[in-house]
Amino acid sequence: MHLILLALLPFLGAGWLALSPRASRDVHAGIAVAHVVAALGLLIFIAPGVLGGAPDALRLPWVPALGLDLSLRLDGLGLLFAALILGIGLLIVIYARFYLSPRDPMGKFLSLLLLFQGAMLGISLSGNILLLLVFWELTSLSSFLLIGFRSDTADGRQGARMALAVTGGGGLALIGGLLMLGHIAGSYELADVLLRGDIVRASPLYPAALLLILLGCFTKSAQFPFHFWLPHAMAAPTPVSAYLHSATMVKAGVFLLARLWPVLSGSDWWFYLVGTTGLVTMVVGAAIALFKNDLKAILAYSTVSQLGLMTMLFGFGTPAAALAGIFHLLNHSLFKAALFMNAGIVDHEAGTRDIRLLGGLARLMPITTALGTIAAASMAGLPPFGGFLSKEMMLEETVHTAWLGTHWFVPALAVIGAALSVGYSLRFIVHLYFGPRRDSYPAAPHDPPLGLWAPSAVLVALTLLVGLFPAVLTGWLVVPAAADITGGTASGFHPALWHGVTPALVMSVTAVAAGVVLLWRYAPLLRAWAALPLFEAKPVFQAGIERLVRAARWLSDTVHDGSLQRQLALLFLLAVAIGVEGIWYGGYSAGTRELLPAPPIAIIAWSLLMAATAAVALVPRQRFVTLIYISVIGLVVSLAFIHLSAPDLALTQISVETVTILLLLLALNLLPKQPVQLSSNPERVRNLVLGVAGGVTSGLAAWAVMTREPRNPISSFHWANSYSGGGGTNVVNVTLVDFRAFDTFGEIIVLGIAALTIFALLQPAARGVSGQRLRAWIADLPRSPERHPMMFAVAARLLLPLALMVGLYVFLRGHNAPGGGFIAGLIVSIALLMQYMASGFEWADQRRQIDEHALIGFGVIIAALTGVGSLVFGAPLFTSAFGYVSWPIVGKFELATAMLFDIGVALAVIGAVMLALAELSHIAQRAQKEPVEDDGPMDIDPAKLRGARP
Repeated sequence: MHLILLALLPFLGAGWLALSPRASRDVHAGIAVAHVVAALGLLIFIAPGVLGGAPDALRLPWVPALGLDLSLRLDGLGLLFAALILGIGLLIVIYARFYLSPRDPMGKFLSLLLLFQGAMLGISLSGNILLLLVFWELTSLSSFLLIGFRSDTADGRQGARMALAVTGGGGLALIGGLLMLGHIAGSYELADVLLRGDIVRASPLYPAALLLILLGCFTKSAQFPFHFWLPHAMAAPTPVSAYLHSATMVKAGVFLLARLWPVLSGSDWWFYLVGTTGLVTMVVGAAIALFKNDLKAILAYSTVSQLGLMTMLFGFGTPAAALAGIFHLLNHSLFKAALFMNAGIVDHEAGTRDIRLLGGLARLMPITTALGTIAAASMAGLPPFGGFLSKEMMLEETVHTAWLGTHWFVPALAVIGAALSVGYSLRFIVHLYFGPRRDSYPAAPHDPPLGLWAPSAVLVALTLLVGLFPAVLTGWLVVPAAADITGGTASGFHPALWHGVTPALVMSVTAVAAGVVLLWRYAPLLRAWAALPLFEAKPVFQAGIERLVRAARWLSDTVHDGSLQRQLALLFLLAVAIGVEGIWYGGYSAGTRELLPAPPIAIIAWSLLMAATAAVALVPRQRFVTLIYISVIGLVVSLAFIHLSAPDLALTQISVETVTILLLLLALNLLPKQPVQLSSNPERVRNLVLGVAGGVTSGLAAWAVMTREPRNPISSFHWANSYSGGGGTNVVNVTLVDFRAFDTFGEIIVLGIAALTIFALLQPAARGVSGQRLRAWIADLPRSPERHPMMFAVAARLLLPLALMVGLYVFLRGHNAPGGGFIAGLIVSIALLMQYMASGFEWADQRRQIDEHALIGFGVIIAALTGVGSLVFGAPLFTSAFGYVSWPIVGKFELATAMLFDIGVALAVIGAVMLALAELSHIAQRAQKEPVEDDGPMDIDPAKLRGARP
């Protein structure tokens, strides 16, 4: 269970922070630090066994029908990635505490940061590729919130949208690719998939699956041509940028390439797609970074280049290149997080990130200068820092790589990319920290407090120590990770500052010399760069998005034009087309089941049903009459249920019919009495044709099903297990509250949402143009001389306790006889509706003790807790428990947890009905121009009665 706790800790911290928004900044930082430290400590506790060659794994069933299990797996690669996520994450939290302004909501920021951290940690721990997809999409959503944290700025909103669009689109492709991969491998468990590389690569689906997976990886890790979103994500606060670029989101794509390397690598498809994309991205990103002026933009494009370098190494497909890729992933995480923190310090203390307005900071900010210089030197690949070692390993691998039979192509481009890397790194150092001091800066530069530079110093010290003692400090982490990727086939890990004069050393020296020349001749190079007709990916992306939006708007306006009739016509047309297609290709033949005789009373009821249905279509402008016809239809359907031995359905139908008719009667009061012609003659002909076609196809489908003998019907299971498994003899109710309780739970949620929708739609209806229409209609309504007739009010009050007793009786008997929570809720709703109708809304509303919203909420919560309670005792969700109790006088009777679930259903039903009633009544009151006299519950003024006494 250690892995579950490890995966949950960041989410628990995020939840705690979200629930304590009013705590101080220090308390928020303390909560975040405590959870990250706890997770890091737990990882360290698990690490020895993993490093000893025994991956820690846990697998719990979740959705076995889909092959989705809660499968967690921590091996060497996952350990490396998790250590970077938590270790650098801890430093980022500390840095953010001192970086963010007092105006920034610290709790919200850290909550989102821990949510993002949990999603990234989930990717590294996922042992099921479908579970990995869940966390993958969560990283896109949480990074969207982090990048757009400052949503009051246009750059923040645009950067967040762009990141979500690109990475979210790639995520959709990844879903398809991983589904295909699991299908090919015959399992979605990562441990099984990793062992079936030969089967996967031999499959005809391999190219398609590979392309889709690479789209997901390339978009997440900003590979060319999807690189443009990453620099625009720099609108996020600097702690977010440091975290995204060093240890988390943009590394997720590279991590997935490494994770699936044993399965997907080893083919020409892999080499040319992955290796070439990485090589191009490395050179393009480095070239753009050289000519950027914003510090974070320089670092962002340098990240693009460095990610391309790692992608290229994994694309080579050799164990040695994979080992070099893992080592550089570690080094890049260290120096890039330090550099982003350094850029944030400069922005924080000097007031700008524009390198053209800076320079000469070495004397003004000596600590910041020392830290930034060392980190940038490591990024340039200069000795004796960690970046030099992994760059040497990269150059060595390019020497042994041929592209289309050409042995010089890859090394040449690698040297160009390395030279550009040296160039932008030296520019970062020289143009920012050295050179002449400015006469003025946007703010007075000075070194920050310890809380801002200490996290960066930790990373800088590590990158220096890694360069000096690489095998000692990183071998224990890099070697197991590489072994999990390559199956232990990688050569020994022997990084050193001096291996003699090798081709890699010559290439490295050449790159450094070229980088120095680039810095020396920077001014003419900048003018030449500005003169180039460069291709900009951002405008192309924006133009594509605008075209998609225009197309979507045209389609939406065409289909969803506000006409309900048109929507229904399209729905019926589609349903009829699907039915006809099924009959056309599947054939149609009547079943052999013996038919039931039709007694005269059933024929009469059916004729009445057809006549009422036709009448509804023929008198659409007479709403009250139409409502009467609809009630006749509902009554006949209820009688049909009774005739076919379905008393529960009959009770439900009658109750629902009564409630809806009463509510519709009240709604008619808010509609014009002379509605316009709803349909033209051609439209009525169209509706007639569609209605007949829909009826015929639906009837044929029903006939085909009902005249056939069922094969292994599910009803037989319900009949056999209703009493023994659910403790009730009413199979319908047991099915609703036990066997299919999850469906019922979803239905009451939908019912509550429908009531809340009515509330939201009717709240503003009495204002503006709609309010003017309502007042005009209501003013012309004929009024009864007795607004609240005494006989009706008295009778309703007398019937209230009786109706409530009936509702309680129906509720209690529902488990063993027709009834239950849904029907009981409707009966109670009818009893309350009668009070509102008889005595007026105001009179009844003053005596209402519980808010309708609360009733809906309590109902859903009670039903949910009943279902969750079954999990506590190891039973499936919403499984009911029952037993028998003997009380004096009362005798022996049954108690079942399904009763609690039914209580939740009843409360949700009552709340939904009463909320709809309340809004319909409120809107009528708000639309009144002036109060109506004598609006008491019985139209009798008590004061007048007192004055009339002798």
